[in-house]
Amino acid sequence: MTDGNQDSGRGLAFALTAYFMWGVLPLYMKLLSHISPAEVIAHRVIWSLPIAGLVLFLLGRTSDIKVAIRTPRVLLMAVATASLISINWGIYVWSILSGHALDAALGYYINPLFSIFLGAVLLGERMSVAQIIAIVLAAAAVAVLTFEAGRLPIAAVGLTLSWGIYAYLKKSLPIGPNQGFLLEVLLLTPLAIAYIIWLMATGQSHFLTGVATDNWLLLGCGLITAAPLMVYANGTKLLRLSTIGILQYIVPTMIFLIAVFVFGEEFGSARMIAFPMIWTALIIYTGSMLRQARKSRRKAALTQD
Repeated sequence: MTDGNQDSGRGLAFALTAYFMWGVLPLYMKLLSHISPAEVIAHRVIWSLPIAGLVLFLLGRTSDIKVAIRTPRVLLMAVATASLISINWGIYVWSILSGHALDAALGYYINPLFSIFLGAVLLGERMSVAQIIAIVLAAAAVAVLTFEAGRLPIAAVGLTLSWGIYAYLKKSLPIGPNQGFLLEVLLLTPLAIAYIIWLMATGQSHFLTGVATDNWLLLGCGLITAAPLMVYANGTKLLRLSTIGILQYIVPTMIFLIAVFVFGEEFGSARMIAFPMIWTALIIYTGSMLRQARKSRRKAALTQD
């Protein structure tokens, strides 16, 4: 365990592994493009449960779940986070399967700036001038895309809102990240099972229908959902916040490259304006974050002296 002011090689390996898995996830999801997003989400939930449960069992932390289930406040907060993560997954899967991967990339690029905005509005945190400029640039980029399309980029905005609010609430959940994830999928599993049973009863299911590839891909949804989340949760404990802030751009960048060069999505004139605006905003934001981190470390060093 590091002291929060240092990065460890192990933490960096964990974080890079998680971000790489998230970055290539669109390639996996595209193999499921003939299956409805709702069915994919249901299988993500169901098959994440045994993996998350096994990890917690091996860590010896299953008692935390029992306590959480018996605590109404924690259970209610978990219902809220479970609802938000299922919405986020739904928008993400729809974006990839329907040819809007660039919107998914945009949403995840904007997310750290939205988190700053949430902190200012809900927690009264002061924003620096650089952060304000970055948020204004991001809002202007969304305005450009809205003007060009005649409507908001719903997928990008939906991903930003759902993940940003989820992360905000998750910080208040008084249990560890692995325990929180298991609790969320526990709450979602009855609904997911009921939906799969209905699909099977109405002849609409793609699971156990004789197509072996579909069966294995849907079973694999648990691994590709739970593994990066849990690897990431362990990596964040061993890295500085500023390091995590920079590394988080790996995922939308990989999604962006896959969308343009693998999926062949159109990178039109509006996106040629909007994406550089977002990238500029993120450079300004990251520079500000690094300066603040250096000041904090210098202040801490002086205090120790």
